[in-house]
Amino acid sequence: MMSDGSIIPLNNNAVNDAAWEEWMKMRQEHKKLLRLVFTALLVALVFCGSKIEIILPLSVGGNSRFHLGNIMCALSGILLGPWWGGLAAGLGSALYDCTNVLYITEAPITFVTKGLYGVIAGLVFVLVFRRKVTYPAMAVSTTCAAVSYMVIYLVKTFFYNSMFLGGVTANAAWIAVVEKLPSTLFNGVVAIVLAPMLAVAVLRALRMAHLDETLEK
Repeated sequence: MMSDGSIIPLNNNAVNDAAWEEWMKMRQEHKKLLRLVFTALLVALVFCGSKIEIILPLSVGGNSRFHLGNIMCALSGILLGPWWGGLAAGLGSALYDCTNVLYITEAPITFVTKGLYGVIAGLVFVLVFRRKVTYPAMAVSTTCAAVSYMVIYLVKTFFYNSMFLGGVTANAAWIAVVEKLPSTLFNGVVAIVLAPMLAVAVLRALRMAHLDETLEK
């Protein structure tokens, strides 16, 4: 029979360290789950924003659209960062293309181009502005993404939609680019104005709920 003096006392430091490690592990798993939930939510918002549209048939180069999807693409990049935000922007836009017979064949291209929209907005906001929650920081981030996307989109219209698919001359391809300029500029300007407003409101709400760290790597 062991005497009282032979009882080995518990190491409180070891117990506390183990409990802390377990708590940190659970916290990280919780953050990963919330990030996936936010990403899925932004995919849905990008899809719904793309569905709110006016489609205009053009004589050359396919169709032109006035829509709200670009707002959500920029919002995805700002809220989720470049990689998760790019995934949400690209996937939501590509899913929209898959539901529309006019654009279904371009879904893979859309995944890349709209994904870049979110990536660029996220990169500028994270690397340049260090996630500073101000309208100017988010407006500049969205502007960089919008201008980059407009250039990519118009180049695609000229070479892919007009000259490759349409088989038209360079002069006719330029006409297609000019015809798409109004809707392209409209979509870009609307995103530059509204996406930062939404992002500021959402990030401040997340901070009040102590959920903003969930969106940070």
